Amino acid sequence: MKRQRRKFISQLAGLGGLASVPALSLAAGKSGVHIKDIRLSRKQDITRLVFDLDGPVEHHLFTLHNPERVVVDLKQTRLMHAGDIENLHSPLLKGVRTGVRHTNDLRVVLDINRRSQPGSFVLKPDAKNGYRLVVDLKDPQHEQRERKKQPEKLRDVVIAIDAGHGGHDPGATGHLGTHEKDITLAIARKLEKLIAAHPGMKPAMVRRSDRYMHLRDRIKKAREMKADMMISIHADAFPDKRAKGASVYALSVNGASSESARLLAENENNVDFLFGDVSLEDKDKMVTQVLLDLSLTGTIQSSLDIGDEVLHEISRVGRVHKKRVQQAAFAVLKTPNIPAILLETAFISNPREERKLRSPSHQRKMAKAILRGVNDYFARKAPPGTWLSQHGKTYTVKRGDTLAVISARFKTPVSDIRSRNSIHGDQLKAGQTLVIPVT
Repeated sequence: MKRQRRKFISQLAGLGGLASVPALSLAAGKSGVHIKDIRLSRKQDITRLVFDLDGPVEHHLFTLHNPERVVVDLKQTRLMHAGDIENLHSPLLKGVRTGVRHTNDLRVVLDINRRSQPGSFVLKPDAKNGYRLVVDLKDPQHEQRERKKQPEKLRDVVIAIDAGHGGHDPGATGHLGTHEKDITLAIARKLEKLIAAHPGMKPAMVRRSDRYMHLRDRIKKAREMKADMMISIHADAFPDKRAKGASVYALSVNGASSESARLLAENENNVDFLFGDVSLEDKDKMVTQVLLDLSLTGTIQSSLDIGDEVLHEISRVGRVHKKRVQQAAFAVLKTPNIPAILLETAFISNPREERKLRSPSHQRKMAKAILRGVNDYFARKAPPGTWLSQHGKTYTVKRGDTLAVISARFKTPVSDIRSRNSIHGDQLKAGQTLVIPVT
């Protein structure tokens, strides 16, 4: 056992004492491979050593730690006049040492500052060069520095805009012959332009022209566009022409929140039917229902939250039919993992509201109100990894500050500051840090 240990130690001899062996004093033998030159180059995170040889070489490369070294053993090799190897260094490479091993072999030790991922290969002769052994040292710190330099790629939040009805399905028709499908598309187009101009947001139109789409296809397209939110735009209708006002709906798994919501959902859903778009063919009925409920329930609360913000902003544009977000089993809202609301912009069956819906000016006001609501929601709950989640100034509250003062200073609505920081009252504390959202 002792004899084997002495043999192992003798094989490693020179790794610690190679520095005492002058590299250029190794005489060339009459046989074997000769190293004629050692060249160093650097490119980004790679330090490259090129050994110019007069023949093919058999070599072995391995690493040692504490201190960090890369060792290259070359069979039947001698070092000739390879230049001044003392100048072979880089931010990663501290120096090069050489020594004779087993009488006829050459050991090259590369002292490095930190752990590296070494690699090597032999190149055959070409028109300009003979055989070459290439040893590459990859610098992990360079890669880390480059990652720090590169800004994090933040994405925009994607908002799917679904203009209700279309093609051979005109939706409701007003006294003046106005088709719901035309009104919804007009408002959707205006909303698209507004969202496209808003930093950190990206619109995604479900339909751009007067064409019919199944409800399943609408949901499928929203998913394909990787939407973070879906807004389905409609215009209400009722036998009584006096009915008026806008309404906002979110999905309900357990039934409608009102009889009118139930009836409206049945009317919208009779064009198509969908309970999610999840493949559950191999599941029994009980499991299917549970899985569907789980996939939908997670987004209902977010949908209600979005609906509250949009309804609040719409109430500033005109009358609302219901003062709270209604819930019903609209098929178009059954988008697992995508919060979705259905907006009834007004009653197209009401002659006065029909005229307003036909007005480009009113359509624009409605689109702006929707955007304000969406912005208020994302000011508080922008998805991680999005531009909106990372942008916004911070402000430390000083004694005597009020929300009104801070709002005026940053030209940001008080409501946006409240939403982003979950402030419900008017009380601010000195030293409190507020995030001022992008508006």
